[in-house]
Amino acid sequence: MASLGIQMLASALCLLGWTGVIASCLLPMWRVSAFVGSSIIVAQIVWEGIWMSCVVQSTGNMQCKPYDSLLALGSDLQAARTLTVISIIVGGIGLILAFVGGKCTHFLDEKGAF
Repeated sequence: MASLGIQMLASALCLLGWTGVIASCLLPMWRVSAFVGSSIIVAQIVWEGIWMSCVVQSTGNMQCKPYDSLLALGSDLQAARTLTVISIIVGGIGLILAFVGGKCTHFLDEKGAF
């Protein structure tokens, strides 16, 4: 019975990691740059994500703009976008297979199998 508990713990950690990958894919904070002018009033923080870029001003206003073209992106952002989407897809397939193949799920009885 210890292996059933380990499988359930591993499945829960897999689900937690998969949701973390989805959250990191959606957040625009992949590359952060700060610009401070002659005074703190004109300070800006630029967040660049794989889907959009955001500018946060010192007043707290935030403006986000999605990227216009896929071809205008740098190769690092294109690679990050591709690898993140692939990891979400493969992780989702692995998560489904982990739940289907676990000892706590029964789709077919052993007697009815070939």
